[in-house]
Amino acid sequence: MKRRSFVAQAATGLSALALPVPVWADTATPAPAKTDDRAYWLSTLLRVVEPVLKAGAQGQLKATMPIEAAPGQEEGRRKVSHLEALGRTLSGLAPWLEMTGAAAAEAAQQKRYAELARQAIAHAVNPQSPDFLNFTEGGQPVVDAAFLAHALLRAPTQLWQQLPAATQTQLVQALQSSRVIKPVYSNWLLFSAIIEAALLKFTGAGDLMRMDYAIKQHQIWYKGDGTYGDGPDYHWDYYNSYVIQPMLLDVVGTLVNADKERKELLETLRARARRYAVVQERLIAPDGSFAAFGRSLAYRCGAFQHLAQMALQQQLPAELPTGQVRNALTAVIRRTLEPRGTFDAKGWLQIGLCGHQPGIGEGYISTGSLYLCTTAFLPLGLPPTDAFWTSPARDWTARQIWSGQDVKTDHAL
Repeated sequence: MKRRSFVAQAATGLSALALPVPVWADTATPAPAKTDDRAYWLSTLLRVVEPVLKAGAQGQLKATMPIEAAPGQEEGRRKVSHLEALGRTLSGLAPWLEMTGAAAAEAAQQKRYAELARQAIAHAVNPQSPDFLNFTEGGQPVVDAAFLAHALLRAPTQLWQQLPAATQTQLVQALQSSRVIKPVYSNWLLFSAIIEAALLKFTGAGDLMRMDYAIKQHQIWYKGDGTYGDGPDYHWDYYNSYVIQPMLLDVVGTLVNADKERKELLETLRARARRYAVVQERLIAPDGSFAAFGRSLAYRCGAFQHLAQMALQQQLPAELPTGQVRNALTAVIRRTLEPRGTFDAKGWLQIGLCGHQPGIGEGYISTGSLYLCTTAFLPLGLPPTDAFWTSPARDWTARQIWSGQDVKTDHAL
């Protein structure tokens, strides 16, 4: 009887929020009503970004952000971790800041966080500010200048147009200054490319060669079935989602909008991206966990930026209903951000995938790196009335399969 009851419940498409709260959950911050995915997403995202933006807006990011890093790496990461925190935070928050159609209470929150974000950017690019950030020294700044550039592309009104003219000038200079950094022959080519895409969009002058080189190399590095190599070789990790597909799509999309690239190329990339979205959704286990392989696992739910961006851009394939994707991403967010130890006593993220796990952080991981997790929240850029939020919750593929439901076979692209 118990087994039949379980299968019957599973077949109804229970929401991820109907899962019992696990014993490892951070019970100090209860979630909103379990029927409201969007409220849960927003409250969780704002909890993550609050320390970064509050400190950044006050010009106190360098003074107050802790620097957790691998033993012996603290001083080196201290030179770059603050731009990591700001660029990555804004990359994930940007679509929500740009979203229109929110009710009064949410619109007031948007207004507050957009102003904090603009103030933080102003300090970051002002050479006279104590929070003037490093855009030129070492290799890492080109990475996080790129995430900042991606944020600008995702929120052009809130994060560019509403900046004071002097701040816009300083921001352009900061992005341009990162050109002194030679990117690694890998996904890093896209960091230089997306910086140039932002400069093209907002100033009319971006380096077309840097963009074209990154695009052509990734075409060469395409391995098939919706997946690119990270450089000439394929790596078993989540970099197709952390960087490659989201930035490649948006670099090419920016060029197409500027009449500097073929629309046919963008459609080819989108077809591959839809296939990779299917793969990503199938990687999410019934409990919201996912296979912990490859590097940069401390980015937590940011491993699913690609699936989140496909939802945001309304490019999900037909076999992935919006309620199913929302449910799956909600489960991943809960599984990676609710464990005890995810946050320190002052609300800053700590290294780990499921709680505080310092050993899971590579030598290049530090506190600022962790804020890539915000990119799982990109669909908050869709208004509350969008089908992504209003569609009934459905079991994602792994829950369907492992509860005995009938599912269609999977096929390569």
